[in-house]
Amino acid sequence: MTTNEITARTGAEATASAPALLLRPWAEADAAALAEAYRDESLRRWTSHSVTDEQSALRWIREQGRRWEAGDRFAFAVVEAGAGERPVGHVVVKGVVPGGGSAEVGYWTAAHARGRRVASRALEALTGWAFATFAGQGLDRLELLHQVDNEASCRVARACGYEQAGTLPAAPPAHPLEGHLHVRRRVSGVGP
Repeated sequence: MTTNEITARTGAEATASAPALLLRPWAEADAAALAEAYRDESLRRWTSHSVTDEQSALRWIREQGRRWEAGDRFAFAVVEAGAGERPVGHVVVKGVVPGGGSAEVGYWTAAHARGRRVASRALEALTGWAFATFAGQGLDRLELLHQVDNEASCRVARACGYEQAGTLPAAPPAHPLEGHLHVRRRVSGVGP
């Protein structure tokens, strides 16, 4: 499957307490919102990318586009339906290799959108998308990594059916503490 054949949008249905979510590729118009999201100290603590202003946000967005075209990293801005195009989060599947069997997922939620199940709903949508999109390439396992002290990320992983599979050693400077490895396998057919 070529990158041109990959559907670039997916989402999560509305719930009784939350609007529908749209997952779409990042766009250059998102640079200001991305830079704003990265002003949050909590977000910066858990992410490995450095976005300090709109220019670095634009560079990051362009890199996501290049990696999408290369077919090894598929980053989505998470947008709430009816709230304009301002991203409220980010989800990504990376390390997709034909015949590789596994890939990694990641996510974050902007400070102004926390507490509304954005991360868990977006991760669930991404999981279904990844298994359906890459099943023909042999993808049957998604891995999720986070620092052991990131309890919110652990809750999201568990809520989405990612079982804790082990603890990874610290790898400073990028990963100064041990990490949890969570795994979710494709159950049957092409979906999660």
